[in-house]
Amino acid sequence: MEQKKLDLNSIIGFTLIFGIMMYIMYTNRPTEAEIKAEKAKTEKAAKAKEQSQKAAVATTAVTDSTKVSAALQASLGSFAYSAALPSAKNEFTTIENELVVLKIANKGGYIVDATLKKYKSMDKDGKLVQLIKDNNAGLNIALQTKDGKKINTKDVYFEPTLTKVDGNQVLSMKLKAGENQFLEYKYALKPNDYMLDFDVRSQGLASVLNTGNPANLQWNLKTFRNEKSIAYENTLTEAVYEFEEGKDDYLNQSQDEKTVEGLTYIAYKQHFFTSILLTKTPINKAKVSSENLIKDSEKDTIFTKSFKSELPLAFNNGELDYKMNWYYGPADYKTLNAYDRNLDEIIPFGWGIFGWINKYIFVPLFGFLSNFLAYGIAIILFTVIIKLAMAPITYKSFLSQAKMKVLRPELNEINDKFKDPVKRQQETMKLYNKAGVNPMAGCIPALIQMPFMFASFKYFPSAIELRQQGFLWAKDLSSYDSIFKLPFHIPLYGDHVSLFPILAAIAIFFYMKYTTGDQQMAAPTQEGMPDMGKIMKMMIYISPVMMLIFFNNYGSGLSLYNLFSNIMTLGIMFYIKNYVVNDQKIHAQIQENKLKEPKKPSKFQQKLQDAMEQAEAQKNAKGKK
Repeated sequence: MEQKKLDLNSIIGFTLIFGIMMYIMYTNRPTEAEIKAEKAKTEKAAKAKEQSQKAAVATTAVTDSTKVSAALQASLGSFAYSAALPSAKNEFTTIENELVVLKIANKGGYIVDATLKKYKSMDKDGKLVQLIKDNNAGLNIALQTKDGKKINTKDVYFEPTLTKVDGNQVLSMKLKAGENQFLEYKYALKPNDYMLDFDVRSQGLASVLNTGNPANLQWNLKTFRNEKSIAYENTLTEAVYEFEEGKDDYLNQSQDEKTVEGLTYIAYKQHFFTSILLTKTPINKAKVSSENLIKDSEKDTIFTKSFKSELPLAFNNGELDYKMNWYYGPADYKTLNAYDRNLDEIIPFGWGIFGWINKYIFVPLFGFLSNFLAYGIAIILFTVIIKLAMAPITYKSFLSQAKMKVLRPELNEINDKFKDPVKRQQETMKLYNKAGVNPMAGCIPALIQMPFMFASFKYFPSAIELRQQGFLWAKDLSSYDSIFKLPFHIPLYGDHVSLFPILAAIAIFFYMKYTTGDQQMAAPTQEGMPDMGKIMKMMIYISPVMMLIFFNNYGSGLSLYNLFSNIMTLGIMFYIKNYVVNDQKIHAQIQENKLKEPKKPSKFQQKLQDAMEQAEAQKNAKGKK
């Protein structure tokens, strides 16, 4: 076949056509703005396609058991809808005020970081205290669908919506099963407050979930070490809970689990900080457990205890609706007491009269003094005021000892004269009554002072005001004042030497040395009774040793209080003995009392005397037989 050749006219025609096309393309080219708009449109379409592919994969994960694990299927269950939402990614929403920063994760919808702005940790870097970080805490609600699948909210994604209502930050986290079917966590944080509202509610899930069984809210927390003394901090770290209209209890070191009826709050209390979950609807059959994480060695300890709670949430008309609260903040009496939710019971001030003394005497008095004085000076002045208030009681106690000392020769004479214990006791009581001396008068003042002493052992370890406050060589009055690091560890004592306990032990030694001599002379030894003189002499040496051992790891604020408490008591006793009480006047008064008609014995003395007379009568009756 003959090939067709191009002639000149054809070449000219093609050239003209090409030129016309180039002119049309040039005149219709897009502007720079149009190019940018088209590029953005293309990128948006690509992202939408990527999200659609991820949602398709997540949805496939629910229905295709050959491609994903059964655990993931069980976690998503009927809530596959949430996996298709843009929020189905590991992102976080932060809410904060002047006191606390809280970070809530899309996955699980719970708080994964809780930072306190006004408190620093004991780290050398001085970072802020974080009660929650690095997955040490978790919140999960275990649900069950009508087809028997289990859903764990910690494994699925919530959709966050952050708004501001009346100055409060409100974060809604919704786990969706459909457009109008969801489980919601609602957090509301007020300005300048450690407490935030936490509502748990559901909508439209009655057709999806098995509401015949309660949902199981599971809250766990491993408490970080925040203080210098691990053993000291761990002793004061415990789970405290309230139940049955204001009653409270706690899990101690030996008790690791308990079932609680009518629970209204559960607090994971550390030494100076606490995490609390409160509910306005009491929870029945709640389980609380505690595990000590400090085993053999204290070195490089990160966590002190592991707490876990299970709270069954009952459905009402097929839905959940619980008004709750979270508290992440200091274990401070004044702060907790202001909420009027009985949260002050979290502070271990002691039961009965010890707690009363701490709440109504120690807290307001020390709070007043520390407003205008350095904390170390405030402790000293606080001690002086308490001891001066106790001075009249100390005087009565010493006066009783002085009277017993004057009667000692006559008491010894009775002991030598009467060998029969019953008869000896009768004659001794007659002498006391005739001389106008009450042998119990010296014990009663001491008993009155004892609650104040025990209350101080509870107050100072719980006083968060002392945390990281220095005095003299002590860098932190809430912890031990180490002056020397030992190259080894001594059981019960530790691996360091604290100075304030040494000074307090010396003060106790001199105080007991000064007062024990008079007590020995005042307390006659009777046949069949322990030798009180020997016991008191032993206590002169035992008490300082106990102070050295047990207070070496305690807060230096408590040791400082004990140091000046013993110095003050020693000074008051010295003044009373040398300038107030006169042995000659006491002796003259006793002799004068003997000349008077004996006072009618008290009910206790009369009962004791009747009992001795009855015993003697029975003994004589047996002797005649």
